[in-house]
Amino acid sequence: MGARILVQLVVILSFWSGSVFVAKAEDDYKYYTWTVTYGTSSPLGLSQQVILINGQFPGPTLVSVTNENIILNVVNKLDQPFLLTWNGIKQRKNSWQDGVLGTNCPIPSNGNFTYKFQMKDQIGSYTYFPSTLMHRAAGGFGALNIYARSVISVPYPKPDGDFTLLVGDWFKTSHKGLQQTLDSGNPLPFPDGILINGQGRSSFSGDQGKTYMFRVSNIGLSTSFNFRIQGHKLKLVEVEGSHVLQNIYDSLDVHVGQSITILVTLNQSPKDYYIVASTRFTQTVLTATAVLHYTNSRVPVSGPTPAGPTNEIAWSIDQARSYRWNLTANAARPNPQGSFHYGTIVPTRTIVLANSAPVINGKQRYAVNGVSYINSDTPLKLADYYNIPGVFSVNSIQSVPSGSGATLATSVLGTSHHDFIEVVFQNDENAIQSWHLDGYDFWVVGFGAGKWTQDSKKTYNLVDALTRHTTQVYPNSWTAILVSLDNQGMWNMRSAIWGRQYLGQQFYLRVYNPTQSLANEYDIPTNALLCGKAVGRKRR
Repeated sequence: MGARILVQLVVILSFWSGSVFVAKAEDDYKYYTWTVTYGTSSPLGLSQQVILINGQFPGPTLVSVTNENIILNVVNKLDQPFLLTWNGIKQRKNSWQDGVLGTNCPIPSNGNFTYKFQMKDQIGSYTYFPSTLMHRAAGGFGALNIYARSVISVPYPKPDGDFTLLVGDWFKTSHKGLQQTLDSGNPLPFPDGILINGQGRSSFSGDQGKTYMFRVSNIGLSTSFNFRIQGHKLKLVEVEGSHVLQNIYDSLDVHVGQSITILVTLNQSPKDYYIVASTRFTQTVLTATAVLHYTNSRVPVSGPTPAGPTNEIAWSIDQARSYRWNLTANAARPNPQGSFHYGTIVPTRTIVLANSAPVINGKQRYAVNGVSYINSDTPLKLADYYNIPGVFSVNSIQSVPSGSGATLATSVLGTSHHDFIEVVFQNDENAIQSWHLDGYDFWVVGFGAGKWTQDSKKTYNLVDALTRHTTQVYPNSWTAILVSLDNQGMWNMRSAIWGRQYLGQQFYLRVYNPTQSLANEYDIPTNALLCGKAVGRKRR
């Protein structure tokens, strides 16, 4: 074909609303415009206000391929500032695009902001959702699916179809009402129901004898669920970007903020079958159903929905331990996942994070190592970039529990770029926790009951633990992870249980390198919104 030709003039309108493709010899670019508005829907039979993206609830599915660049203009038509965050997208060298209040100024009402980020070295099932206030309780969320490049093999045959299921608890109270509840010093109430793709009843159709991919995400605010399909086995193939050993399950637990990808073969008699999601570890069990419809079926769903586990913690722990990295499979890159021998690396430090539920100034708060996070009006990333004093101080949260009384602070924990750290989540409460780290995935190497000790390391899986971005921590238990800090920036570590995050169970991990280089971190975007003490500063 001769010299390499850069083609930039071919513009193809896609079938996704508001998107345009630009073909280039480098990694492709995809362009979108998303307009965020209020609308009405009746997900639980009661008409209520929801948040729409381009008129859709849930929002559009963002479909991409490894290494593609996303240029996405968000137009905010709400009456409050708004941000979207991209749950599980690593934002390599680019925490400027993370879409949380520690990195970005919120988009003002009737304003807009264009996100620019790359799906660098990632595949898998992810989600996006609003990070501001309690907007997530009203919608504005959607699926984000990244497919492997054609030159990278995947460890299973191409499925005959691909279904996305966004499952989560739902409240009849408005997002502003829930925010008022939290602001008044009370925890969130128990949810009113469970939705699948924003509905009380959905249907998915397939041909008998064929195999289909189901991408299942917990997009809810507070509740774990168990997922199952009547009469069918679930083959787990991918978890948040990790190809896993393809074990077969009757049902799978999915905790808040998590995503899984399974293959289901329609190998039963032609009829309709229940798809079920029911809450875990709750006194009252909420259930949502959908329908798996065989295209040659003449028989509707019937009988009781298949029962699932409810409060069995040991059952869930055993299942979590059965998730194993597929060491010989590729992920987004051609080298096998197992070529990185994480278990042979000695951690540079150990961080122990204990969650708690203190009452501060007469109001319910949630804390990490005795510090309950409060947002600054200046994003921490901007304060760090411009050296603005008085916004945060590094190590305003300790790396181990102090045992002293709880305080309010804009907490930042300092770490060094290229460190390899061990993090232990210690949960001394009677409720399950779910922890997420932006900018990274991590190896989940251990679960255990009671207090973590140095001896607990003897139980770690240092061979084939999977990597993921969100992990559960069982009641009165601990979970240990290993993280390679290869992504410089300011990264949010938070409870994925949104009421706890809102009331302070979060902090920021500052991954710092004193040698500033574009090889390590991109410069501030030319379109960065400036707010708080950063107003009036030059972007470059």
